[in-house]
Amino acid sequence: MKLYFLRHGIAVAREEWTGDEASRPLTDKGRRRLEDVGEFLAGRKLGVERVLTSPLVRCTQTAEVVAQRMKAVDRVAVDERLAPGFGPGMLARLLRSHAETGALMLVGHEPDFSLTIGHVIGGGRVVCDKGGVACVHLPNPREMEGELEWLLAPGLLHD
Repeated sequence: MKLYFLRHGIAVAREEWTGDEASRPLTDKGRRRLEDVGEFLAGRKLGVERVLTSPLVRCTQTAEVVAQRMKAVDRVAVDERLAPGFGPGMLARLLRSHAETGALMLVGHEPDFSLTIGHVIGGGRVVCDKGGVACVHLPNPREMEGELEWLLAPGLLHD
């Protein structure tokens, strides 16, 4: 299985947002950068079968923008397990639910993704920037042991 971890894009700053945290949206800059990330991913023909996203607005918006560029909007679904607090235990349960999936994209948060990726690859520190994507190959998803194939820092796609 190929597992793609996509961190949500740039959101309105907490100190500028007056609504509840779960409703904090992406900024225009965040959307533009995600469009570039989506274009890059679309060009790689990743074969993503499902895009699962945290229920928080900035994540659902991230999933929609990237999936639209990848022509995968019909494969997006909200999964409560990806809300803040996600970790290796939640990933194991999520993978059991999608054991037959060849390529799965998860949209969520930091530091959850970095800690989870580090666990799955057997250690090491991985940092997912906003709008960043990590690709982890899991030969057997039931064993939760994989290798980091690549990490895209979205700044590489921008001036």
